[in-house]
Amino acid sequence: MRIFLHYTNLPKEMLGAVVTLGNFDGVHRGHQSVIAEAGSIARRLGVPSAVLTFEPHPVSVFRPTLPPFRLTPFRVKARHLEAYGVDALFVLHFDLEFSKKSAEDFVTEVLVDGLGARHVVVGYDFAFGHRRRGNAEFLKRMASAQGFGFTRVEPVLDPAGEIYSSSKVREYLAAGQPSQAATLLGRSWEIEGRVERGDRRGHKLGFATANIRLVEFMHPATGVYAVRAGIDRGGDTIWRHGVANLGHRPTFGGDDLLLEVHLFDFAGELYGRHLRVALVEYLRSEKKFDGLESLRTQIAEDSQRARRILAERDAVEAAVSRSAGQQA
Repeated sequence: MRIFLHYTNLPKEMLGAVVTLGNFDGVHRGHQSVIAEAGSIARRLGVPSAVLTFEPHPVSVFRPTLPPFRLTPFRVKARHLEAYGVDALFVLHFDLEFSKKSAEDFVTEVLVDGLGARHVVVGYDFAFGHRRRGNAEFLKRMASAQGFGFTRVEPVLDPAGEIYSSSKVREYLAAGQPSQAATLLGRSWEIEGRVERGDRRGHKLGFATANIRLVEFMHPATGVYAVRAGIDRGGDTIWRHGVANLGHRPTFGGDDLLLEVHLFDFAGELYGRHLRVALVEYLRSEKKFDGLESLRTQIAEDSQRARRILAERDAVEAAVSRSAGQQA
């Protein structure tokens, strides 16, 4: 996937794409249906499939004091979009000045003159332009006037009969329900970042940890999780089972929020590496212990429980994969 931080003077082969518009925070199953529709149209027309998105997220521009809320900061979002078959990603810098661009100017300057869009695809509730005056109906009229195709993708319902939404994913994560969040995402939600040097208390306890700070990610429920973690190498990332504590380390009087990940049966060096950590299951809330021995005992119990849960998940996923292969 090619990434462009502008919409003018593009390579000839990137002009005339099927362009999907949106923020796509989380890239959940609803977003995936919009992207899939654009991909289908692009293949039929024989042109690239592209996504146009905005950075930073408009909400953070209009509400800069809001606590971290993003499910997929840019690096993560880009990786997921590429995995879903997007050929090009156009990233427009969003600030207060850009927010004043009218819906009409956005269509003519960006979509028509800049991208030369052959076809535009949006979700049912997409809004854009100054004071959000552009919507699907507006795009439909502009498409007719400007000569590009247009598709509005109807809402997709989750297993509970509700429309897939990033807000619902956040609610599940904040409630310590990563499995429910994964159902909406189509995958486990991940936290990723650079592994920092800590105080090495984990080593002393017999459970070495890789420490990651949550810089841009929303803060899910604090506590202990069964996780899968891997050093980020794109498609070559090797995933390992583990257990992680997300919290403030009350036993040691910690203040800042930290994700401490213990990888099972791993003895390598991780300092400075980029680690992806998928939250699989919530085990318990964070609590303060009266001493290191009680903490060590609890970590051992958490580890055993996490090993069991992850092994069961692996078995189920393998069975599903075999069944799908036989049906194919």
